[in-house]
Amino acid sequence: MSLFRDKSVLITGGTGSFGRKCARILLEEHAPARLIVYSRDEQKHVAMARNEFPTSLYPQIRYFIGDVRDVARLKRALRGVDYVIHAAAMKHVDVAEYNPQECIRTNIGGAENVISACLDCGVQRLVALSTDKAANPVNLYGATKLCSDKLFVAGNALSGDSGTRFSVVRYGNVFGSNGSVIPLFIREQAGGVLPITDPRMTRFIITLEAGVRFVLRAFRSMVGGEIFVPRIPSARITDMARAVAPECRTQVVGIRPGEKLHECMIPADEARQTIQYEDHFVILPGNRAGKRADAIAHHEGAPCPEGFAYSSDTNGDWLSVEVLRRMVDRFRADSAEPQHRRRAA
Repeated sequence: MSLFRDKSVLITGGTGSFGRKCARILLEEHAPARLIVYSRDEQKHVAMARNEFPTSLYPQIRYFIGDVRDVARLKRALRGVDYVIHAAAMKHVDVAEYNPQECIRTNIGGAENVISACLDCGVQRLVALSTDKAANPVNLYGATKLCSDKLFVAGNALSGDSGTRFSVVRYGNVFGSNGSVIPLFIREQAGGVLPITDPRMTRFIITLEAGVRFVLRAFRSMVGGEIFVPRIPSARITDMARAVAPECRTQVVGIRPGEKLHECMIPADEARQTIQYEDHFVILPGNRAGKRADAIAHHEGAPCPEGFAYSSDTNGDWLSVEVLRRMVDRFRADSAEPQHRRRAA
């Protein structure tokens, strides 16, 4: 039986691409009693209600306009909620570099508000979304997500033995997400030239559905304080360009401010407190973060070897051009489909 069956679930940032896919999977496979979409974007609420999840077909859904910066509004939304998926964030690296105060208020202040509201409202479990950019960050977005991760891990020390449990999921670039390179290449294809930041660049790649399912799976296996990291493949930027438009030439435009040549999800220093499984890693909480002993007793994976680091350029799993091309074809087809899908009679 699903952990979410007959439960009340809230998704912050619920009108984003992750939130919409998560809502789809929860509603179609997990039968929650109530699903609350929490987001500050009124227009996205309207579009989601009209095109994807009308309340006439999905009576479980609630559309709750609110900002994670507003702790009073969060507390109102979280009354009676069992589980929270925290997906709200400012995530565009270049926007964060130019608007650092706004990014800090949402990603760090918002995380603190969510923790306080969950503790006060008796939420059972929360899983927060993080990013590979939080590991050894070089840009403001990554730094704010690192702070957010630390807040959620430490939140377990505030909740006592029977209070809210907080954990984090960290993964790489979501294939085809807003602001990612695949939509950019598709837009530029007609011009015959694809901009490449650096031909050596590599990235971790995960599909949106795989990311959602990994987050939902973390709810079942979490004790509190863990950072869950999936084992996912890497891809070369040049291979992604060939998959989208092999007929186009590429033009090197240089790495943007705050960008890395390669991404890392588990640096060597964190690997010392990481255990590994066949398809994922678990970074255990530090000694003073709360629930470390419980997490060690609960998780039975093998310790990572000395000197290990999980980086996109040294990853043993790579997406070929052929596989990437099939993913691109699927992305194009999904983008062309009408959003509204009626529930089967």
